[in-house]
Amino acid sequence: MVLCRTLAFLPLLASVPALAQCGAGEVEVNIIVHTDTYGYETYWQLVPGGNACGNGTIFAGGNPTMGCASGGAQAQVQQGYGNNLQITEGPWCLTEGANYTIHSIDDWGDGMAGFEVIVDGVSSEFFEQSFGAVNVYTFTALQPVGLDLKIASLTTSLFANADGPITVNGTLKNTGATTVTEAELTWSIDGGTPVMAVLNGLSIMPQATQEFTHPVAWEPAAAAGHTLTVRVGSVNGQTDGNPANDELSSYHVISPAIPDLTQQYLDADPLFTTVATSDQDLLVPRDLDFHPEASRNQLWVINKETEASGGATVTFYHAGEPDMTHQWRHDPNAWHFMSLPTGIAMGDNGNFATCPGVFDANHNGGDPFTGPSLWSADTAIYAHNSFGPLGSHLDMLHVNANSQGIAHERWNRYWVVDGFRGDIVMNDFRTDHGPGNDYHGNAIIRRYADITVTKDPNDHVVSHNVFDKRNGMLYVVDFGGQRVLRINTTTGTVSGPGNWGPWENYAEYSMVSGYGHEVVISEGLTEPAGIDLVGDRLIVSDHANGDIIIYDVSGSGTPELGRIHTGVPGIMGVKVGPDGRIWYVNASTHALVRLDPQEPSAVGEQEEARMMLYPNPAGEAVTLEMESARPGTPLMVHDPQGRCVARGVVAGPRSAIDVSALVPGAYLLRVAGAAGMRTLKFTVAR
Repeated sequence: MVLCRTLAFLPLLASVPALAQCGAGEVEVNIIVHTDTYGYETYWQLVPGGNACGNGTIFAGGNPTMGCASGGAQAQVQQGYGNNLQITEGPWCLTEGANYTIHSIDDWGDGMAGFEVIVDGVSSEFFEQSFGAVNVYTFTALQPVGLDLKIASLTTSLFANADGPITVNGTLKNTGATTVTEAELTWSIDGGTPVMAVLNGLSIMPQATQEFTHPVAWEPAAAAGHTLTVRVGSVNGQTDGNPANDELSSYHVISPAIPDLTQQYLDADPLFTTVATSDQDLLVPRDLDFHPEASRNQLWVINKETEASGGATVTFYHAGEPDMTHQWRHDPNAWHFMSLPTGIAMGDNGNFATCPGVFDANHNGGDPFTGPSLWSADTAIYAHNSFGPLGSHLDMLHVNANSQGIAHERWNRYWVVDGFRGDIVMNDFRTDHGPGNDYHGNAIIRRYADITVTKDPNDHVVSHNVFDKRNGMLYVVDFGGQRVLRINTTTGTVSGPGNWGPWENYAEYSMVSGYGHEVVISEGLTEPAGIDLVGDRLIVSDHANGDIIIYDVSGSGTPELGRIHTGVPGIMGVKVGPDGRIWYVNASTHALVRLDPQEPSAVGEQEEARMMLYPNPAGEAVTLEMESARPGTPLMVHDPQGRCVARGVVAGPRSAIDVSALVPGAYLLRVAGAAGMRTLKFTVAR
């Protein structure tokens, strides 16, 4: 048996026996049991509403060798229900309008059966296949009203910044008897003016669910805490028949916008502050990320460590401040769920995800059964072994072997660089299975295979990625190609089933085609590794030389604006913190470093005034004359489209740049000095 088992979803409808005659004040109830791929692990009871299992039992079904205390015992005899079946139990004549409880017990303690309640031949409630050792469901013995649309959940970012729109997302459930094709949906902030829209083209069958995105985004004006309320209005143009479940609220923390300080880094050499080393439990750190609630100043670093034991995290509280503390944490099952991790990405809902660089998370020479894992950032849950049988992980998906990087989009949706296949995969965990369990059937996975990323053949240097939440652009480091790629994730269509694997069942596993993609950086990188984005500035780390390079992605080109020379190879993950400062981890020195920008000096400003470029127009070469020059500073020549067409370095007071290969025309020479990035115009003429 592999470590992580997956249970299949099944259709909701099944045949129901003909109605029997019940007395006055009674309704006929059947329950359809939807077994999973381990049906013999199921035992359940129907009891009066609120009763404990075994108290007033109306019916007991499933494995007769089990009982109310069998949840998680893992001692089942293979009897009872078969696998992946729909079994109709009943009918029973129950009191109309009374509540009844289903106690569902799973012997293994992982995923379990689903239950559909049929009242007088009409589906009135459906409890989906779920997870855990014991689940308790309560229903009312009553036919549903005709129109009843429920706000089942909200999945709008719980943590965000006041620098862009926030989409209002959630899930609707049709708890009525009529298919829903249209609904009014409103949202409001702190009880303010409602924002209404009509969702057309719906097709939500009775007892089915559908995710929604409100067409009008929320744009918070300032950092604060806010209550979001979403409400259903009319349904199919008529009044909703059950207003009690029409509204749901959630609380959201909006942090200040992250400032773009990149120009300050280009204006003057920054100060380097080593915040932590192996003395603070850093062991081959590969990536880092901040908790999205800025006021916490909580920084998480992920260690590579060893394949057999799995990686670990180090959490820094009040990161970089005088009262900073840290905590090393290692999940009991990290050998599977966090083996040789390459990346970490904090989510916007209190979770985070990691991606393992290992080929086979079971370490048994079998299939490449591995991929990203989802965790809770709540340290009362993460890295504890007191929940399900499989440590504290919330979920894991298994079609991304040798993962090289991970980026968060929204809620439980993450983008992974698949190092084994060389492509990009969207992994949406959707509803997780809870700590330590193993049900993965809710997930949607989509593979983008029209680009190729080549991982480090030594399985050490990472290829990270970052998601631009403003416009849906995904930037991906290609280590082997010495380049950076960009995917427009708002384009493309599902074109068929996934072309590799899977070894378990998901709600969807498919290929995407017809999406926009391009190479945005193709030169100047030796061993690109980490990547981050602040505003229109892309930041890339070079593992080979320790450079941190800043690019402009605001236009059609991606010109290099300048470099920060750390002088120490080994940098992997790079991150812009809540206050705009750049942080990075160095896997070779086991260090966490913060860069602090400095103000340019008046001397530097005078120095820049004495820069000269000649001859102009130029023929074969152009010379830069620069007093107080800093040898090694990059020189870059850009054409009018922003493309870098020639480069060199400052050699001394006079530096020559070969332009003999350039076609005649106008060009820009860019060079970083003490007062900032300077641009000098010149012309090539022959």
